[in-house]
Amino acid sequence: MVGFTARPQPEVSGLRTFTLTVMGSTDLHGNLFNWDYYLDREFDDYAHNDVGLAKISTLVSGVRDAVGRHRTLLLDAGDTIQGTPLAYYYAKVEPITRSHVHPMAAAMNAIGYTAAALGNHEFNYGLEVLRTFERQLDFPLLGANAVDVATGRPAFPPYVVKTVWRTGGPPLRVGILGLTNPGIAVWDRAVVEGVLTFPGLVEQALHWVPEVRSKSDLVVVAAHSGADLSSSLGDQVPFPENCAELVAETVPGIDAVLVGHAHVEIPQRFVTNKVTGRPVLLTEPLFWGKRLSVMEFDLRFDSRWELVESRSSVLSSASVGEDPRIVRLLRRDHEKVVTYVNARIGTCLGAMSAARSRFEDTPALGFINHVQALEVAKSTSLPVVSLCAPFNRAARIPAGEVSIRDVAGLYIFDNTLLGVRMTGAQLRDFLEESARYFRQVSGPGPFTAAEVSADVPDYNFDIAYGLSAPLTYDIDIAQPPGSRIVGLAYDGEPVSDSFEFAVAVNNYRQAGGGDFPHIASAPVLHNQQQEIRQLLIDWVKAAGVLDPAEFTRSDWRLVASGVPLTVSTNE
Repeated sequence: MVGFTARPQPEVSGLRTFTLTVMGSTDLHGNLFNWDYYLDREFDDYAHNDVGLAKISTLVSGVRDAVGRHRTLLLDAGDTIQGTPLAYYYAKVEPITRSHVHPMAAAMNAIGYTAAALGNHEFNYGLEVLRTFERQLDFPLLGANAVDVATGRPAFPPYVVKTVWRTGGPPLRVGILGLTNPGIAVWDRAVVEGVLTFPGLVEQALHWVPEVRSKSDLVVVAAHSGADLSSSLGDQVPFPENCAELVAETVPGIDAVLVGHAHVEIPQRFVTNKVTGRPVLLTEPLFWGKRLSVMEFDLRFDSRWELVESRSSVLSSASVGEDPRIVRLLRRDHEKVVTYVNARIGTCLGAMSAARSRFEDTPALGFINHVQALEVAKSTSLPVVSLCAPFNRAARIPAGEVSIRDVAGLYIFDNTLLGVRMTGAQLRDFLEESARYFRQVSGPGPFTAAEVSADVPDYNFDIAYGLSAPLTYDIDIAQPPGSRIVGLAYDGEPVSDSFEFAVAVNNYRQAGGGDFPHIASAPVLHNQQQEIRQLLIDWVKAAGVLDPAEFTRSDWRLVASGVPLTVSTNE
């Protein structure tokens, strides 16, 4: 087994000892095989990571071979059924049914997962798809803080207790509590409003852990919430988005937390519980199946089981091949998706790249904004402005034949389109928030991308586009955040505070994602549940020809004290 060596199982005179190994994955996001559907080739990144459940399966088998399957459990911390064209295909193109099992469910069943927590992206395709997926699993999908509005009780199992049987020794009872993200109430409001509520992780753990502890010798939490305390939700919900470490510190009775949601790697971290003074182990494996967390718990029995020591590490999926058993089982499902995404839908007259969309106006994002604005314009007589972020730096539509995967690569999220009414003053505030994407500089450069980019996700940098007339502005990053939008004008005229626009925006942002000002409370003008990615695909199909010249504009500039910045895309 590459990267993992089992410790010997000691026998101590007069005492019985046992080491339990608990493995964990998280944020798989529809990655079944080590394949990039947008590039139509094996996945690779700058760090040469590999992805996918087929590789996780090989790592899991290696650990089980090393320590004995009966000494292991396998958990996941959520975000499983959204994130790749494969996930989209089996939710929207050929939706899963009672007789057609979701490939991610089939793989997880074959690997032998013990339990999984709900992630926020489990709700993206609606409750019917989620419930179908849940029924297809051979293990429980846990969510102690996904609460049914009608009953006040968890709508999913809050926890499960697994008994690990030992030959010639007392059984070990392991309680697994699942917690999901309170942001679901904001990000998927259209799906869950009036049906489910999502209390805070700490609050629900305080309620459920005593019950789990009373039935268990060891308690592990699978939490779809980042370790470090932070939130993109502002005051929209009274609970933090990321608080797994706070759960470990605050709630007595927890031995370890498998962390998810934040897409970072935590091989091992210990937090001291403020009530008991005992250390709590935290670990988070890297997303998409790039890593597998391995937690080891040394226990001793003397009238009852006691935890003596715990530790964790992560294993890289790049160190192993794909499990041929999983490949054989699900190759056909994968090949269906490959065929679908490679279908030709039109022609592009010149290459369109999103590589520089963070630093200058590009036809690639102009195309997205144009299609969004066209749809919203059907529902209003107000001048239309569209907002879009550079979701995928690697996106590129080549000159010549255009496939579904080429267009889908520009828009990698399963967002839907809305139109809202905003004033000029509100739009200016919104763009000021967007401009926080950049660090403050003292001159025009030249700079590398890393030198000007703040610690803000690309999906929280929205760029504005006017449909019938240009919306023009500078982002002056020599100025402090909050004072960066300069010369905001529509059709050449300064935008007054009271001027009204119809603003095209995705459902994540309109629901409050990113905590941008005004947008969540703005009156809705257009909401037909149209998937933005599909709108782009349909536009190319209808037009037949995609001409970058139609979307080549210079409506916004990145400047320092009025002088255009020079930024390379080298990080």
